[in-house]
Amino acid sequence: MALRRALAAAGRRCAQRLCSAAWGDTIFAVSSGHGRCGVAVIRTSGPGSRGALQSLTGRPALPPPRVLALRRIRDPATGEPLDRGLVVWFQGSLPGLRPAEPGEFTRRAFRRGKLDLTAAEGLGDLIRAETEAQRRQALRQMEGELGRLYQRWSDALTQALAHLEAYIDFSEDDNVEEEVLSQVDATVRALEQEIGSHLQDGRRGELLRGGVRAVIAGPPNVGKSSLLNLLCQRPAAIVSPAAGTTRDVVEVALNVGGYPLVLSDTAGLRDATDPVEQEGVSRARDRLREADLVLAVLDATAVPPEPAGLGAVLGSLQPPTTTPCILVLNKADLLKGNGGSLRAACAQGQPLPPVTFLSCKTSEGLDHLLALLARELARLCGNPLSGSPSLTQSRHSLHLRQCIAALARYGQERQSDLGLAAERLRLARRHLGSITGHVSTEDVLDIIFRDFCVGK
Repeated sequence: MALRRALAAAGRRCAQRLCSAAWGDTIFAVSSGHGRCGVAVIRTSGPGSRGALQSLTGRPALPPPRVLALRRIRDPATGEPLDRGLVVWFQGSLPGLRPAEPGEFTRRAFRRGKLDLTAAEGLGDLIRAETEAQRRQALRQMEGELGRLYQRWSDALTQALAHLEAYIDFSEDDNVEEEVLSQVDATVRALEQEIGSHLQDGRRGELLRGGVRAVIAGPPNVGKSSLLNLLCQRPAAIVSPAAGTTRDVVEVALNVGGYPLVLSDTAGLRDATDPVEQEGVSRARDRLREADLVLAVLDATAVPPEPAGLGAVLGSLQPPTTTPCILVLNKADLLKGNGGSLRAACAQGQPLPPVTFLSCKTSEGLDHLLALLARELARLCGNPLSGSPSLTQSRHSLHLRQCIAALARYGQERQSDLGLAAERLRLARRHLGSITGHVSTEDVLDIIFRDFCVGK
């Protein structure tokens, strides 16, 4: 708090000297996070930064730019020593020191062209990343791979639009050849195909960013809540021998094999008569329909020891047929005579999903279950370091779908009205620019006069 007050006092002094400038405020913030810590990083940006540092160190001479120096930090009003720390400054700043708004440093970097919106979103994801796979994906996006992909599409579209507009405006003067239209058509078809493939990625990037939603589902009293507690290693859900204990959805976030998992324990699926339990079953059904992955839990001692019978019991839970599923046969420690035949039936595979035997009481089979979970999560989220960068935001998906719709309208209107067709390309380009934050009509004019000898 003393250092914050000192920064504010230093800022007021600098503001008095710099009040004639009209570029905006000088801002400051704790960049190393809030709370108790041994070392903190305080960052400033603006024209008052130099004067603030001089006031805080009590020295008119600053260290060379971009060079760390050890200085005693003092209250600029009283000269009282506050701390010792390393200071570094970078030339170039804006009058009146004030606390920075959330994300303001990144906003300024975006406005100065140091990063686009996708890179800024990647930086936010990197700060919030809780697993290794999330960190890798966010770092890749922050370093600009996704933005460069979208910018390449935008550049191709800008060139196609410039060529089309040049044809519309100057074709009668024989300055632009007919084959230009064929080149525009080919570019639009290629972009439609590439953007369409990018959209059909199974939501890998979004799942990795937000976490795979997995639902524990099954009849009452088969150990669903015990499984949740076993996986998160704490008593997150109430466990009772009485059937129907779980009424509401209990949700926990886990890190499994470096991938984020949002795991939900739900009410036992049965024809309930109690109104509260009926609501719990209804919520469980809703979660099943929305799930990315289902952990179907059955009592290993109460299921038929053949694939068809097991499949029938699993089907009675009504999991979505398109949602991946792992069948967990709990209470394996209680299996007696039919244990061998049940394991043999599960080993036959189809029509069953991947099966694992588990004892929530003894933790036997937990490693196998975690391995199955990690495999499914890796399949759903993909490798964040390989292939083309994935979609990570629903905002991106929305604009890309609208871009493809505009490109499709171009194909419909191309034969009847080139002016309307050009407008469709402008709209498609605007949607791409909305993703990265780069939208300009000057780019089109630049290409027209670069690629065509118009106005000689």
